[in-house]
This record gives sequence, structure tokens and C-alpha cells, in this order.
Amino acid sequence: MKSEVFEAFNEGKLEVPGKIVDFEEIPWSAHPVFAGVELKHIVRAVETDGAYSFHLVRIAPGCCIKDHIHDPQLETHEVIAGYGKCINGGTEIIYEPGVISIMPAKVHHEVLAGENGLYLFAKFMPALC
Repeated sequence: MKSEVFEAFNEGKLEVPGKIVDFEEIPWSAHPVFAGVELKHIVRAVETDGAYSFHLVRIAPGCCIKDHIHDPQLETHEVIAGYGKCINGGTEIIYEPGVISIMPAKVHHEVLAGENGLYLFAKFMPALC
């Protein structure tokens, strides 16, 4: 699935005082555990003294991030494009553009992409990596 909104975000940039990072220069990385899931690490722990990390997430059609928890991280998802669902603490949340979901630390969650894939902006506090 090609999404104009996602591609605009994917081709975006991070601007902080004294630094500009073009997202196109950051490579996609295969998720170390979940097949069909790729990550683009926008801001990493090393840059924030471990306080937070930001990641673009691309989930292929029909693929999923299976049930898991983070400890001690709080995680947020901002749905950029595509459709799917998240099971967050036992509650099903329909994922569509504009939805924001929050997973507190130690809460089970999983994400399933629909037939056209799913694109998220995920944030972790403290940093995941």
C-alpha cells in the first residue's frame, strides 16, 4: 500500500536546535522478533540519555506485532496510514489514521495490520533502544 500521508511523513525530517535529520537518510530495520514489521529509528536512547525514543513502524499486510509488554516503558502509537487493530490491555481498538493509543508499562498489547498494511509513529518513555 502506498499512502501519500505516510510517504510525506517518511520523507520528513526532525528539526531540533542545531540539528536537522532527514528521515530518508535513516534506514529501515527488520524487527528482531516479528516478521513483516520494519522500524525506522528516528530518535534513539543514545541521543536522549535514555529518556525517550521515537520510531516509524511499518507493518506488512496481514502481519502483526504479537502480544507483549514493555517494562518500564510507556508506549504510544499514532496511526499515520492503513488500518488494523490493537488489543491494548484486553480492549480492542480499531487502528485507522488519526487514532492515538497509549500502552502503559506492563500492559499486554498486540497490533494486527489489515489487508493494506499499517503505518505507525511509536514513542517510548523511557527509551526502548
